[in-house]
Amino acid sequence: MPLDGSFRTIIEPFRIKMVEPIRMTRRAERRVLLAEAGYNPFLLRAEDILIDLLTDSGTSAMSQEQWAGMMRGDESYACARSWYRFRDTVERIFGFEHVIPTHQGRAAEALLFGTLVRPGQRVLNNHHFDTTRANVESSGGLPIDLPCPESIDPATDHPFKGDIDLERLAQELKEHGSSGVALVMMTLTDNTGGGQPARLANVQAAAELSRSHGVPFYLDACRFAENAWFIKLREDGQGDRTIPAIVSDLFAAADGCTFSAKKDAFANMGGFVAMRDSSVARTERNRLILTEGFPTYGGMAGRDLEAVAVGLEEILDEDYLHYRIASTSYVHRSLDSAGVPLLRPAGGHAVYLDARRCLPHLEPRQLPGQALVAALYEEGGVRSCEIGTVMFGRRNPQTGEETPADRDLVRLAIPRRVYTQSHMDFVIEAVRRVYEQRDAIEPLEFESQEPVLRHFTARFRRPSSRAALEAEVS
Repeated sequence: MPLDGSFRTIIEPFRIKMVEPIRMTRRAERRVLLAEAGYNPFLLRAEDILIDLLTDSGTSAMSQEQWAGMMRGDESYACARSWYRFRDTVERIFGFEHVIPTHQGRAAEALLFGTLVRPGQRVLNNHHFDTTRANVESSGGLPIDLPCPESIDPATDHPFKGDIDLERLAQELKEHGSSGVALVMMTLTDNTGGGQPARLANVQAAAELSRSHGVPFYLDACRFAENAWFIKLREDGQGDRTIPAIVSDLFAAADGCTFSAKKDAFANMGGFVAMRDSSVARTERNRLILTEGFPTYGGMAGRDLEAVAVGLEEILDEDYLHYRIASTSYVHRSLDSAGVPLLRPAGGHAVYLDARRCLPHLEPRQLPGQALVAALYEEGGVRSCEIGTVMFGRRNPQTGEETPADRDLVRLAIPRRVYTQSHMDFVIEAVRRVYEQRDAIEPLEFESQEPVLRHFTARFRRPSSRAALEAEVS
């Protein structure tokens, strides 16, 4: 713990050496910009954002050691010095013999599922996130979510809502076996479920079940260090252990992992897939050459290999992890005190607003999550991300009917080492003001959408605006 544990104020365990200016915008301007972007924050220019909480992926501030490493980057096409630095660091922390670099996590997913998944096979997970689900489906697989029962109620404070449901996992494995299940995967932390951690014991039990049925067990390890910190804080018998020891046990349970270095490695680009099986590695390296590049760089520059290697060391620092989780909890606690409906408890990388409870006057097909996202930008210039019917709902291509997702959340994802407490106090104030005006927030509807990963490029409109336009035309 930092200092002697007696100070209540959370401080950033770093000093600021370089700054980037933020362009201040006004509400009237943001209202116009939002309409021009089709009420989709992905389509807003970054320069028009005050506080950007769209994602924590690739948005971290890198350290002086990472920048120094980038200057040392060896850009040789094959077998560069930077490759060996990267490979050795990954092997030491994660413990996998075969390391295959990729330009980011979804490329690692494409390699893994393209190799292991045959059409019609199931991929079992605590919760697939958007690109993970899309890559499974693109490979012909069927993504099956098996969240623990405690995760269903967003208002409860269960400490490990990221656990996989072991009883349902056992049933799936027994019913479908190794011929019907391509692999079991656990996402750490569970992004779809609210940035919630899984217990070490749950990961180990899931791995044992998988192996007993001859099914590979993998981790989606994007936020592995944050998950390890929650294990240290909350799991019985883990409080006196070091983060590297907990991390070692997590990956010792797995046959391999995918990793986006844009999260828990502080990097702006990069990732990898790693495994123990040499035959799987051989196939994936051959696929890599077709899509990403030579096996010692994948889709990464030498400077990025260096930055990731340094970031993987830095993420294990307990002072940083204490600050990271405590600062996210501060935002969550402040909003909870103001009565804003949230997914509980606080996650690691983000705070999740419960849009359906925030906007009870909107039905799920009126897209309350997207409506709340739009209102938050219009009010405070804060960019956030809908995780609900827009991201995970389904549209019937024949009838156009929408099937809503199980719940509608708004994620406030906090970039690592980027914003100060005053920035977060501004976000808290903006959310509170939006919630106080919640009854005036209008529904949204799709104006256009793509069949895959529609949330990235969809455009929306307010039905009231459409009705006014139709009346004017008629």
